[in-house]
Amino acid sequence: MTDKILHANPSKNRTPRHRAREFALQGLYQWLLNNEDATTVVTNIRAAHGFEKADGDHFAALLYGAIKDSVSLREAIAPVIDRRVDELSPIEHAVLLIGAYELKNNLDIPYRVVINEAVELTKSFGGIDGHKYVNGVLDKLAAQLRADEVASDSRR
Repeated sequence: MTDKILHANPSKNRTPRHRAREFALQGLYQWLLNNEDATTVVTNIRAAHGFEKADGDHFAALLYGAIKDSVSLREAIAPVIDRRVDELSPIEHAVLLIGAYELKNNLDIPYRVVINEAVELTKSFGGIDGHKYVNGVLDKLAAQLRADEVASDSRR
């Protein structure tokens, strides 16, 4: 099951960090569907084909961080979505957890990069128009979590 999601429609020029996000998506998908603990998920993902090309540190930070902070991340996402969090597709849910985690904790990554990466993940692995939804949600969330950066960017 985990290889199936990974090879759904991967992007071509994947950086180690993008690969880390793909594997984190795979891990969060597994966690959301199977309720497995983070250590089991990480062990399974690290054994996956191609993991050695990913940024392992970023993967671990994303996966452990998104799981550990899932309650607060969902609370941040809830006001900017049009349904309950538990009604999101597992892919959109996982991508939004990754995006929200990076917006909140990886201030060295520009918010536009976070959103773009999330959109690309959703295009590769999500439903037909899921990327549009993820884009809109993370755009609203960025305006809240990184108000100064967003305002500075819009003045340019």
